[in-house]
Amino acid sequence: MDLLNTLVDKGLRRELPSREEALAVLATSDDDLLDVVAAAGKVRRQWFGRRVKLNYLVNLKSGLCPEDCSYCSQRLGSKAEILKYTWLKPDEASQAAAAGVAGGAKRVCLVASGRGPTDRDVDRVAQTIAAVKEQNEGVEVCACLGLLSDGQAERLRGAGADAYNHNLNTSEATYADITKTHTYADRVDTVRKAHAAGLSACSGLIAGMGESDEDLVDVVFSLRELDPDSVPVNFLIPFEGTPLAKEWNLTPQRCLRILAMVRFVCPDVEVRIAGGREVHLRSMQPLALNLANSIFLGDYLTSEGQAGKADLEMIADAGFEVEGTDQVTLPEHRVDAESAAGCGSHEGGGCGPCGADEPSAESNEARTDLVAVRRRGAGTDLAPNA
Repeated sequence: MDLLNTLVDKGLRRELPSREEALAVLATSDDDLLDVVAAAGKVRRQWFGRRVKLNYLVNLKSGLCPEDCSYCSQRLGSKAEILKYTWLKPDEASQAAAAGVAGGAKRVCLVASGRGPTDRDVDRVAQTIAAVKEQNEGVEVCACLGLLSDGQAERLRGAGADAYNHNLNTSEATYADITKTHTYADRVDTVRKAHAAGLSACSGLIAGMGESDEDLVDVVFSLRELDPDSVPVNFLIPFEGTPLAKEWNLTPQRCLRILAMVRFVCPDVEVRIAGGREVHLRSMQPLALNLANSIFLGDYLTSEGQAGKADLEMIADAGFEVEGTDQVTLPEHRVDAESAAGCGSHEGGGCGPCGADEPSAESNEARTDLVAVRRRGAGTDLAPNA
């Protein structure tokens, strides 16, 4: 297939494909799917070998968010029966993080619901970062606290944070259909603040919210322009009690095409399969490791993932290996660029159904049986899944 040969060549040269080529990946047929995976897999192996980076989420503050993001079970007005609790103490968060590190996680992601942190919140998270790093030698810490005010990214960096996550989620054109309490530009501004402070920027998307192929390509091209080190690809978990509870638009094949498109557009960046992989990729998860070089271990913020032990077995059975804390995730040229710049940035309404060109091929039944609200780990008395 000429398209795939072209995309592999461009990926190996770190050259941006055209929008038409990216759209063509999403439009490929199921008959060509394994060819698409094999082609994108060549690019993935060129820059990341067969390593898989493990990340572990710790939800520092769950629920009670004033923002109205339609996809989120923690949103204002959500009727999802999730865990709700205020800030974990630093030692509680550190203990939760230790479970993930013991399971093989190299990065701990400290997440808190809300529009953005107050200065007091930043102080609180700074204490948590110190506790996590003191207990877990060599671990990376990523903070995800919402929109940042001036100076807060620098304070997090000074406290020892390695990275900051803030997703674009969807295209600029459709952002207002998903969220009205803040803007797409607000999100871009926070990613840029993280860059400027020397934090490794982490920013990604959510697929399956009713967006078009054009919307998916738009947001991934925008991410390429922002140049984050890590691009998490979330697949919408349609929580009962949220506005998008009926959006079951994804199939495993669709998810693989999306991941392949992201890999071709962002060839040398950490592509992470994030929330919703168990719900939508299901038994095709091992195949997706040929496209992405990073996953979350165990549970998510408000939903349960598959057992951490099953994650590790899946990686080994698929012929991959867990990336160690002594290994550098990013390719050498990105690490060199980071060092030269002194900036870590070089280290969860729509326009119709997904796959609108082939609605019958992309229809997907609702699998509410696969959506399990998290009832263990942080904020509970039960052992975490790691």
